[in-house]
Amino acid sequence: MKTPVNTFKLALANKEPQIGLWLGLADAYATEICAGAGFDWLLVDGEHAPNDLRSLLAQLQAIAPYPSHPIARVPMGHGHIGEMLIKQYLDVGVQTLLVPMVDTPQQAATLVRATRYPQGSGSGGGIRGMGGARASRWGRYPQYATEANAQICLLVQAETQLALDNLDAIAATEGIDGVFIGPADLSASMGHVGNSGHPDVQAAIEDAIRRINNSGKACGILTPDEALARHYLDLGALFVAVGIDTALLARHTSELAARFKSGVTAPAAVAGKVY
Repeated sequence: MKTPVNTFKLALANKEPQIGLWLGLADAYATEICAGAGFDWLLVDGEHAPNDLRSLLAQLQAIAPYPSHPIARVPMGHGHIGEMLIKQYLDVGVQTLLVPMVDTPQQAATLVRATRYPQGSGSGGGIRGMGGARASRWGRYPQYATEANAQICLLVQAETQLALDNLDAIAATEGIDGVFIGPADLSASMGHVGNSGHPDVQAAIEDAIRRINNSGKACGILTPDEALARHYLDLGALFVAVGIDTALLARHTSELAARFKSGVTAPAAVAGKVY
C-alpha cells in the first residue's frame, strides 16, 4: 500500500480553487452529513470547537468514504504543547493542518519542523517523532516514514497586525503551503472588534491576498457572505470556506421556528460577519 497523495495540496499547487465548510459541531454524525454535500474540503476545528483527539479521529473516519478533504485546526501550534498536539494530529492521520496565530517567520519555520520527520544528518528535516500509528495504517504503508513529509500540507493563520507586518516573510518560509487570513481576530487587532467588514479591515485583507499570491503560496479565508466569498475568489484566494455548520444550523432552525411561532427571531446574516 502506498502512502496516499494529498489531493488538497496538489490542487493548491495547481492553482485550483477549493471551496470548503467549517465544522464546529464536534460530532461525527453531523460531519458525515456535511461530507456528502460536495465541498472540496472540511475544516475540523480544534481551536474554538469542543474537539479532542478522539472526536477528531471519529470525524476523520466519517469523512473518509467521501471526496471531501479533511483539514484540522490545532488549538495552538507554539511551544512544547503545540508541538505535541501537531504530532498527535498527524499520527491519527491528518495530512493538512491549519495553525492559528502565526505572527512571525520564526514561528512559521518552527511549525514546519514540527510537521516533518527528520531526514538524516545535515539535511535539515524536522523534529516530528517517529511514530505514525493510524497515519501509516499501523505500518501497512511501508514507506510512510520517507513519503509522509512530501504529503503534509501546512497552512498558517495570519490574524493580527503583527502577522500582516511580517506577511511576506511568513509566506516565503519554505514548507508553508498556504496562509489563511483570519478576519475576526484581524479586525480586533486593528481596533474594529466584531466588524470585519470595516473598510480598513477589508483593505488589509485585499492587500494580504495580493501579497500571498505574489509569494506563490495559496491564500485562504472564511466568510459565509456569498458576495464577499466570490469577491475573494476573484482576487485570487484559493481555499475559501463559505459557511459554518453551527451558523447554518442556528439560522435555519430559527427561521423554521419563526415561520410557525410569534416572538422567535432568526439570527440575521450580517455582511462580512465571521466566527
